[in-house]
Amino acid sequence: MAGSTFGTVFRVMTWGESHGKGIGVTIDGCPAGLPLSEEDIQPYLNRRKPGQSRYTTARQESDLVEILSGVFEGKTTGTPIAMMVRNTDQRSRDYGNIMNVYRPGHADFGFDTKYGFRDYRGGGRSSGRETTARVAAGAVACKLLEHFGIKVTAYVKSIGEFEIDPERFDIAERDRNPLNMPDAVCAVEAGEYLARLIEKQDSAGGVVECVADGVPAGVGEPVFDKLDACLAKAIMSIGAVKGFEIGDGFAVAKMRGSENNDPFRIAEDGSVEKTSNHSGGILGGISDGSQIVLRAAFKPTPSIARQQNTVNRSGENTEIEIHGRHDPVIVPRAVVVVECMTALTIADLLLQNRCAKL
Repeated sequence: MAGSTFGTVFRVMTWGESHGKGIGVTIDGCPAGLPLSEEDIQPYLNRRKPGQSRYTTARQESDLVEILSGVFEGKTTGTPIAMMVRNTDQRSRDYGNIMNVYRPGHADFGFDTKYGFRDYRGGGRSSGRETTARVAAGAVACKLLEHFGIKVTAYVKSIGEFEIDPERFDIAERDRNPLNMPDAVCAVEAGEYLARLIEKQDSAGGVVECVADGVPAGVGEPVFDKLDACLAKAIMSIGAVKGFEIGDGFAVAKMRGSENNDPFRIAEDGSVEKTSNHSGGILGGISDGSQIVLRAAFKPTPSIARQQNTVNRSGENTEIEIHGRHDPVIVPRAVVVVECMTALTIADLLLQNRCAKL
């Protein structure tokens, strides 16, 4: 099974299944000398872990990370960094009724068709639990980016039709409500909407917005490894993501060139800057020094308890009701995943950029 590796210089490989003994990641290419400990990584995992509110799965996992290699006396050694998070609350019996049935909206059918088998216990490698490893690696990337003065921040922009109001935007509020929305009023409205969906045994989708501040101009390769192309691959590789935008995104299709172009000017310190940022901080696949802005659209959680039509492995029409512990909305827990995949992408291209010229 290919496709579990991401990156060129800062390279990560994730392993493990939803209901296996654990989830892990190996990072190759992290420079030596970076201060690093479990305490740097755990806060990111705590933001992703389940069981923290009525809007997340009731699965109880401590998600405690163990650094197995690559760190000595509190600093990275330049050798591969291996990390592991053990699974402690698997309930494979919850999935017994779907052993031979394909769940609508899931990877079951594609997985079975491609490999001739599937791990039906929570989806195996297709499970959202795989993102635990991405977050652990992304926490290291964020620590590396801090060294270069770069900060990546994500938040929930919308759930269903409820979207945050820019006039009420407060990033500190993101960490005060269970929906990770930087708008207290919208968080309450979205919460009431989700409560109604839970009663109807239904689920919701939403949008995560992510910004990267401090990325210098010149990051990204101009052909196949454009910064925005690499970010698109990174974000679209997250399960349940169905849409991706940079800057004004799809709105630019309705704009004129005079509206969409970002004028340049010389700042007071003599540097080049833009007077607007419709491009989202990337031109020609290369960062332009302004804030990078991207958005990811997540589909509604496909595991819902109401009856749905499907088929089984014997080629028969049937019906299914999915029981067990599932998020009524994926978006709040996905915030840190988007943040970390963005950081991994920028860290990798930033390190590649160090050999771009003499």
